[in-house]
Amino acid sequence: MDQRSGIVFVGIAIALVAGFAVWLYVRQRRSKLLRERFGPEYDRVISQEGDRRRAEGVLEFREKKRESLKIRPLSEANRQAYSNRWNNVQAQFVDDPEGAVAQADQLINEIMQERGYPVGNFEELADVISVDHPVVVDNYRSAHAIAVGRTAGQTTTEGLRKAMVHYRSLFEELIRDSQAERKELRA
Repeated sequence: MDQRSGIVFVGIAIALVAGFAVWLYVRQRRSKLLRERFGPEYDRVISQEGDRRRAEGVLEFREKKRESLKIRPLSEANRQAYSNRWNNVQAQFVDDPEGAVAQADQLINEIMQERGYPVGNFEELADVISVDHPVVVDNYRSAHAIAVGRTAGQTTTEGLRKAMVHYRSLFEELIRDSQAERKELRA
């Protein structure tokens, strides 16, 4: 190998190492940004998918899907009306826990529909909600599971109480006006 070939070889090796370093940095940065954006949902999806790269692809797909939606803030009048309805639902819990949970589930769905979230398939909805509300989406899943169990008679009053607490956390997030408020609260 002559000197010129050696220099070319070293140049190629340096370029490969630099390329690998850039690729590694981009991948780590991507993971960091997704972890920050999705919080506990990031770990849940990794556990569910069994592979970090595949899980990150799922989360990025959710982000793209969410970006295609036109999520609207609630008007002040609607926000107040929903708050009044929520207070009535909470008051109903004392006399009719199962009915209150059913009403809470329905109210959450109405708010999501008015804001522009896709309503229908629960898992799809929870996935989209996880982009804007990653901290409370697990609460939503738990509350929904309890509400579904309620119809089969598989829930205790304590379980129904927990469902109401979970629905309340999502309700409070949904009636807020801006993403800046949510970021401020998380900080």
